Amino acid sequence: MTNPAFELIRPAAPSRWLFTCDHASNAVPSWINGGDLGLPADQMARHIAYDIGAAGVTRFLTDALAGSAVLSTFSRLVIDPNRGEEDPTLLMRVSDGAMIPANRHADDAAKQARLDRLYRPYHDAYAEAAASRRDTVICAVHSFTPQMQGRPPRPWEVGILYAEDDRLARPVIAACEAQGWCVGDNAPYIGYFPGDAIDRHATPHGRPNILIELRQDLIASPEGQALWAGRLAPILQESLAKTGL
Repeated sequence: MTNPAFELIRPAAPSRWLFTCDHASNAVPSWINGGDLGLPADQMARHIAYDIGAAGVTRFLTDALAGSAVLSTFSRLVIDPNRGEEDPTLLMRVSDGAMIPANRHADDAAKQARLDRLYRPYHDAYAEAAASRRDTVICAVHSFTPQMQGRPPRPWEVGILYAEDDRLARPVIAACEAQGWCVGDNAPYIGYFPGDAIDRHATPHGRPNILIELRQDLIASPEGQALWAGRLAPILQESLAKTGL
């Protein structure tokens, strides 16, 4: 099922797994500045506009574990679904050295339109999918750039992020390290922003959850996406079984 704000895959899935991809797309709806944020195509192809490779990994994991999935269908530069509505980075005007022309003078009415037409429908679909069964397990799939401008290179191949609920994260981190991978424990980011998607849909409901970050150069191609999904799927399943959650 595809909506202007989200894509829903297999809503009546046989397994507990709900995979989410908050930054799946770099698309800009036509009703926003004619579908153009004023950035050249090479900038819209960067990590600032979406999580490169994350949508493909999400689809492969969803198939591998017979789960369901919710993916956004709009760029994070339009409005970021992984931020709370009051977060100052919800609507970015500058990102990793790039100024976003169509966002520079976006007023509250423009922000509200994006919330009403994109952000809130995405979260409504997310909430409905998560509540469709009592034992839902949420796995959010993201990707990170190998190097931010002016920053050191990031060595991690995969990052496992979590907030206070690390019940699933801990065994997954251990299993990934056992594979010999360079694993980020709550890196390259801390796995918590007040009002973010996990904070909204997992934490207050006691749902087991994990956020996976994969380095973008490893999953830029469909082959890389399939490879990493194939590596992670059994780790996720076995780790969940070990926790008894």
